[in-house]
Amino acid sequence: MTQTHIGIEALSDFAIASIRKSGETALESFGKGKRPAKFDEKLVTRAELQIARRFQQILESSFPDHRMFTSKTLDTAYTHDDKRYLWIFDPIDGVDNYQAGIPIWGMSLALLENFWPVFGAFFMPATGDLFHARAGGDAFWGEMRIRMTYDRVIDDESLMLTFSRFHKHYACRFPGKLRNLGCTGAHLCYVAMGRADVAITANESFQDLAATRMIVEAAGGSFFKTSGDKFYLNDHLNGERIDEHLIVTAPGNCPAVLDCMEPHS
Repeated sequence: MTQTHIGIEALSDFAIASIRKSGETALESFGKGKRPAKFDEKLVTRAELQIARRFQQILESSFPDHRMFTSKTLDTAYTHDDKRYLWIFDPIDGVDNYQAGIPIWGMSLALLENFWPVFGAFFMPATGDLFHARAGGDAFWGEMRIRMTYDRVIDDESLMLTFSRFHKHYACRFPGKLRNLGCTGAHLCYVAMGRADVAITANESFQDLAATRMIVEAAGGSFFKTSGDKFYLNDHLNGERIDEHLIVTAPGNCPAVLDCMEPHS
């Protein structure tokens, strides 16, 4: 087994360069869904495969011993060789927007070392927005450091970003604006940078949240269950869908958000 030391700087640079290259591949099919169909599943499936293949090629050419996340990787024991590095790539977040030509979609890339978070990036190729963070470090939008306000007052100027069927699950007394932009990764990054105050997620998985979790936490935010308890993503390493709805916001805002949400009986 080979054992090499790769600095976090080199790994971060590789992650950013590779997600940008993968974004170039994604743009080739962006907005080319067939009309008048509302959703072109064939285009999305083909594009996701092409983008994932592109990233796989980039990874293998630079770090052939690194691994991609699958359910089988859970059986891998702690190691000091290059197999300790695990990449989690989500080629398209916001598939409806992607095939329809709406620019709010993106791709995420996370790096774990022996299942501990190292680096996360979320890239929106159609807008050029890149969000990234090192675990335990700062969060960035491009080269600009971002940080959310810990206890900003929830009022009629506040913005909540939700999933599409939120109204079927909750009676909501949120005093501000509610929006669904169709891309969970964008929702979470907008909360991290302060464009929105809270995001509510549904039907996500470890793969979906691995990168943006690092960005949100580096910006000072947290994930909460609707009970108000902290949510820990590593409890869901099996990759299965997370049944719970999650609240993503600054810790000081969570009680006020919960007061605004009443589950339908």
